[in-house]
This record gives sequence, C-alpha cells and structure tokens, in this order.
Amino acid sequence: MNYIEKSKSLQIKKISGILKKMRYFLYFLISVALGIGLFLFFGATKNIELKQPAEILSGVFDFEAESSTNPPMLASQNSDIENQKPLAQSLPAGRQAPSEIKGIYATSWSAGSNRKIDELINFIKKNNLNAIVIDVKDFSGYVAYDIKNPEVEKYAAKEIRIPKINSLIKKLHDENIYVIARITIFQDPILANARPDLAIHSKNKCQLSNVNCQMSSSTLWFDHKGLAWIDPAAKEAWNYNIAIAKDAANRGFDEINFDYIRFASDGDLNDMIFPFWDGKTLKSHTIKLFFKYLREQLAAVKISADLFGLATVNNDDLGIGQKIENAYAYFDYVCPMVYPSHYAKGFLGYKNPAQYPYEVIKYSMDSALKKLNNYEISVHGSSSIVYSSKLRPWIQDFDLGADYDAAMVKKEIQAVYDSVSSTPAALNGWMLWDPKNIYTRGALEE
Repeated sequence: MNYIEKSKSLQIKKISGILKKMRYFLYFLISVALGIGLFLFFGATKNIELKQPAEILSGVFDFEAESSTNPPMLASQNSDIENQKPLAQSLPAGRQAPSEIKGIYATSWSAGSNRKIDELINFIKKNNLNAIVIDVKDFSGYVAYDIKNPEVEKYAAKEIRIPKINSLIKKLHDENIYVIARITIFQDPILANARPDLAIHSKNKCQLSNVNCQMSSSTLWFDHKGLAWIDPAAKEAWNYNIAIAKDAANRGFDEINFDYIRFASDGDLNDMIFPFWDGKTLKSHTIKLFFKYLREQLAAVKISADLFGLATVNNDDLGIGQKIENAYAYFDYVCPMVYPSHYAKGFLGYKNPAQYPYEVIKYSMDSALKKLNNYEISVHGSSSIVYSSKLRPWIQDFDLGADYDAAMVKKEIQAVYDSVSSTPAALNGWMLWDPKNIYTRGALEE
C-alpha cells in the first residue's frame, strides 16, 4: 500500500469512528426523548377521570347489585380532606336538610368519576331530587374507598374507585344533597375467599375434596352468577361489616343502607353447608337477630334496609329470612324493591307484571303499609300511631319486561303516593334504581 492509499484508509477509519460516535449519540438523544415523552404521558393519565364500565353493567338484572370484573386500583397519592359531618349538622342557619327523600342510585365507579358525578348532580338539581345512594361496598365485596381498617387491608378487600370520599361527600352536601352509603352484606366473594370458615360451602365439593372442607376456599358454594356467600349466622361477618358502616358514618354519610341482608338464593340450595347456622333455627329469626345487632351497634346512625318486593305481600320469609315486620322493628327506613319486572308471571293475574307498574306497586305498597300499621299498633297501641320506621321504596327505571319510559316511571311514583294518601307520615319518599345510572329524563316533570 502506497502513502496515498494508506492516508485514505486512515481517513476512512477516522470518519467511520466519528459516524459511529454520532450514531450512539443519536440513540442517546432518542432514548432521552422517549423517556421524557413517557413521563409526560403517564403523568397526564393520573388526571384522566375514571369512566364507569357501563359495558360491564349492561345486561345485569339482579338489581340488588351489578357486576364488575375490574382489577383492584391503586389509591390516589393526593390526600383527602377531613371527615365531614352529616348534612343536618353542617348546614348554615336558614337551610334545612331534605326531610322526604327523592333519590337516585350511583355505583362506586360513577361516584369516582368527576364527569359522571357532575352529571348526576345536575340531574338531581334539575329534577327536584335531593338524595343519592352510593356503593361503598358492593356485591364484589370490595370497599370502594381508602378505608383504614386492618381486616379490610388484611383480606385485600379494598378497591379504590372513589379516590377522595370525604371530598365527594362535601361536594354533595354543598349542593344540599343527602348522601346514603350502600353496603352489601352476605353476598361477599372477597370475605368468603379470605375467610372460608365464615362462608357457605358446597356439599358436593366437600365430598370430593381431601381438604378440611370449611377451611378451604376450594369448596365454596356459588350462586348462579358464580358468587360466594357468607353464612348469615356468622357473627364475625356481622362485626366486619359494622366496622365498615361505622367508618362510612364517621366520614359524614347521612345514612347507611344495607343490602343482601338475607340467606343465599339463586343456586342449588340443597348443596349448601353452613358453618354457623344450625339448619333448625328459623332463617327469619337469624336475620332478625342481625337486624337487632345492627341497631344496637349503630344506635346514633340513620340506617335503612333493602328487602325483596315480595316481602311486602308474603307472610312467610320467602325462604331467605326476610320478613318486613322484622325490619320495621330496627330500621329507620325500610326500602322494598318493588320493581314490577321482578314479580312472577301470574302475579295479580297479570301475564307480564312489568307492563302494569301502577297496579303492582300500589298493591305492594298497600300491603306494606298495612303491615307497618299493624306493627306500630302492636308496639304503641291503636290510639295514635307514631311511625318509628318509615317506608321508602326502590322503584324501577330500567328496561326489563317492558320499556320503562317517562310515562311508566311516573305511574310508579304515582302509585307510591296514592298508597299512603291517607297516612303520608308513613312514607319517606322513594328512590330510583338503574344499574347503569342513566335515568329517564322527563319522568320527574310535573
């Protein structure tokens, strides 16, 4: 190789080295840019409000609760404000808290979305409503806010759908809206898996299993939706739920509403094994004892009970332990779910009761009122009835069995008022239920 060729070769190598360094530097710049972009993107997503999973809720028609398959969420890093006081204690002079409740239901997903809660507040204000029922513990067993409870945390039973529960209560109270916390009790898959010793088990699974049946989640009994249940006689489960209720009340909720306060149904009932209920004690007595315990433990708190609509007309306990007279004895408000779509074919002679909202609800509420009057007379005498417990029914605002438009919902509301026309003191309003939280505009217009 001559001098010129050698010189060219060295120059080429030098240039190649420079280009190689420039390439590495370019890779470095691209990596930094991507890192900054990802940082900004994920930082922004913290402020994106959560959407209600309506696609999950659609088609679910238990109406004691709705379904969700969302994974647990992390808590917001921003701290909440201090605990609030109930509305009646926090209003300035000259303002009064609602006395007759006219409310709607909201899932915890809706309550945790700024957009959705603003939409519901707007609906309440525009339609002369004054209350909202919010899930704080639903059918899933998850508590929906950042509760500081050792058992809830031990059982991994916290899914923070409402990042700032105290701030939410204040926001609603500032609009003079009465806020009710809804807690489901004995349908509780989370507690059942964490504490199978408190849960209902399957006879068939136990016979086929080599494990200690009532100490393993592998033998749990499931209803038709695949959900596990707690034995209603398990007092530890009573205390677990009461602790959650007390926490909600201390945060400023105006009332605690209890659902699934009953024995399990909608499954193979002959396949159930109960670790605490002896099979001999009346189911209604077991549930009554729970009602009594709730009242004792929450003496200073307004409490309400959701019951099957048929509890208004049946004299038995429906096979689930619910008798409306027992609820009258211990709850401030009794809330029968008188959804016409939930009455069986042939009720009152109707082939499809859902098509007769006025007739079904009027008959049910008439019966509920008669039972309430009889109860009050047995306690206070017939000279003057003082309603220690009042009726506040859930009514249907969802399409099932019939198209529930504004006219249908209006018929339901009219039936409620007509049933207590001679004894209005027995009523404390009504509440609308739609699992999607999309309520019928025009249904509440005069």
